[in-house]
Amino acid sequence: MLIIEANSTIARYAAPRLRPALRDAAARAEALFARERGRLAPWLAVAMAGGILGYFMLREEPSAWAAAPGPVLALLAWRVAGRAPHAGWALGLLAAAAIGFGAAVLHAARAPPPLAPPRTAVVLSGIVQAVELLPEGQRVTLGHGRLALDTGPLERSIRIRLRADDPARPAPGDRLTVRALVRAPSPPFHPGGWDFQRAAFFSGQGGSGFALGPAEVSPAAGAAPPLAGLRAAVEARVAATLPGPVGAVSAALLTGGRSAIPGADLAAMRDSGLAHLLAVSGLHIAIVMGVTFWVVRLLIACWRWLALRVDGKVAAGLAALAAGGFYMLLAGAQVPMQRAFAMAALVTLALLAGRRAVSMRSLALAAAAVMLAAPASLLGPSFQMSFAAVIALVAGWEALRAPLARLRGGGAWWRRALVFGAGLLGTSVLAALATAPVGLAHFGRLQWYGVAANAVAVPLTSLLVMPAGMLAMLLMPLGLDAPALAVMGWGVEGILAVARAVSAWPGAAQGAPPLPGWGLALYGLGLAWLCLWRCAWRWLGVPVILLALASPALDRPPDVMVSGDGRLIGLAAGGSLWIERQRGASAFVREQWQRAHGGAEAAILPAEGVLADGALVCDREACRLLAQGREIVILRAGPAAPHCGRAALILSPEPVRGRCRDSAVVDRFALWRDGPHAAWIGPEGVRVVSDRDWRGSRPWVPPVPLPRGGSDLPPAPVE
Repeated sequence: MLIIEANSTIARYAAPRLRPALRDAAARAEALFARERGRLAPWLAVAMAGGILGYFMLREEPSAWAAAPGPVLALLAWRVAGRAPHAGWALGLLAAAAIGFGAAVLHAARAPPPLAPPRTAVVLSGIVQAVELLPEGQRVTLGHGRLALDTGPLERSIRIRLRADDPARPAPGDRLTVRALVRAPSPPFHPGGWDFQRAAFFSGQGGSGFALGPAEVSPAAGAAPPLAGLRAAVEARVAATLPGPVGAVSAALLTGGRSAIPGADLAAMRDSGLAHLLAVSGLHIAIVMGVTFWVVRLLIACWRWLALRVDGKVAAGLAALAAGGFYMLLAGAQVPMQRAFAMAALVTLALLAGRRAVSMRSLALAAAAVMLAAPASLLGPSFQMSFAAVIALVAGWEALRAPLARLRGGGAWWRRALVFGAGLLGTSVLAALATAPVGLAHFGRLQWYGVAANAVAVPLTSLLVMPAGMLAMLLMPLGLDAPALAVMGWGVEGILAVARAVSAWPGAAQGAPPLPGWGLALYGLGLAWLCLWRCAWRWLGVPVILLALASPALDRPPDVMVSGDGRLIGLAAGGSLWIERQRGASAFVREQWQRAHGGAEAAILPAEGVLADGALVCDREACRLLAQGREIVILRAGPAAPHCGRAALILSPEPVRGRCRDSAVVDRFALWRDGPHAAWIGPEGVRVVSDRDWRGSRPWVPPVPLPRGGSDLPPAPVE
């Protein structure tokens, strides 16, 4: 009774006061919704990315029917949006996430199964799809291959490195036969690391290897991808005209192939923050399409008869689109090129239609198109760095457009030069700030002087290198390309000089703890929140970004890591990474482990000694690590029995025979069966995770191998 009276009292006295407040709140929400209406559509692309991430986070592969809800929800959102815009937008976000999830499911279902190449050498035959020049030798990609004469054609491509002294010069479309050792794509170097098998699964690659003998070539025996032959011819022509690193970088700018660039120059470009110039992307396609547009328009204007009969703006725009599409195909149509061309095509069409050229909507459309065409590209650094840079640049342009217009004033030459310099500096700063966390997440390195290097190298690329390269491409059929290539080479020499000088500055590039996966996702959400909204609540994205940048401090790298072949065992102790290394161990795996630990120094465990302030003790039989009251043992020559029950974790590159109670064991059999292992040591115990535990049962994860000949032991490692 008292409750009923209280409710009636509230309804009598409070309700009249609450109704105006609720109406005011609803009105403010409606006004905010109306103000941000133009920013709602780009969030659909963000939701689509969330759906794709949700697919890759699964431990089990969903049914193909999981792709069905997306179109249904999209239709429902379209019907609801006309009556209730708020509800329609919310349903649209859900539909976009479901479409992204479904696109990833369908791409995985349509992909051919992974290959299981034999462990022994085979005679491999296939049609050459691409030829890559290396600093020493060549690497070919074979399609429609056969691992033996009595087997059917393979559904996946295989990359083979030819011997450095091989005189064969295959071209796309030739049939190549060679005796080679082929291996399937490698698993992650540690649980949670970059998944090479997943990347190969979605790219159509089945394996890679190296030739054991000379290659036999049958000319023009099959079909090659479009422009593959032209790409190879351009690379050969540039390499012949501009030998050495200059020619390799010039060819990379024209065709996208970076394999011929020497390692030292690649490192200099990376450490100076200029590596993005080698990845053909938005800058390059913007230069190609921009130069084409203005040259064609100038030529039409100079021909009076044609200028009176043809709309120069439309003709120049169509020519720019054709040039950009051709350049994208020539460079291999990688993800940055797809994004850049889609964005540039939308900008060009907007200019021709008299609409605003640069907008978040066009960026969102480009992102959605790339994600639908290749959902797995969302996980790669190329996609992430490309879109992070562009969303920051578009948001920066929107914020600074009015101040730059005031700075330009009446258009005096010194004001135009000042605006150009400010725009160049602002572009470099915004792009560097937006992409630095992504680079840190994938590469574990920070380039501190990238802005200074880009301030010189980007104008050099835009004003000299790329226009000269375009002219050389036009003159190549006539054999008159040498002067243009020489000019391009001068510009490339300048870029390399900047890269070498800046990379030599003190502290130019430093290792740092990488962002974990959840930190990178949080950064992407914070960046989108900051850049997509217009109202003051956009600044809520700043603390989200700061939390993402602090995520390495909240995420612990593994204390113990064991490579898949057992030849490397790593222990983190005393601020260093201590390595137990066997003959034939991979230096690349060790570098990846160091990167996961923020560039920590890696030291080889000695035959005998006390290390890490007494936490590590090694002798000829074993190395023992004592951390947080737990003992970790690496077996060398001694048996496991003395350590069973006493050690929390026993590591052995050889099989441990018999059962070892009360101790976790990672031996060669466990590695052969479940891949690389990692362990975290805590007061509550030692948590051991295998690569199979981490990734689950997915189409790109190899099944549990079966013993050979009834033996319970894996095959011995190949030296």
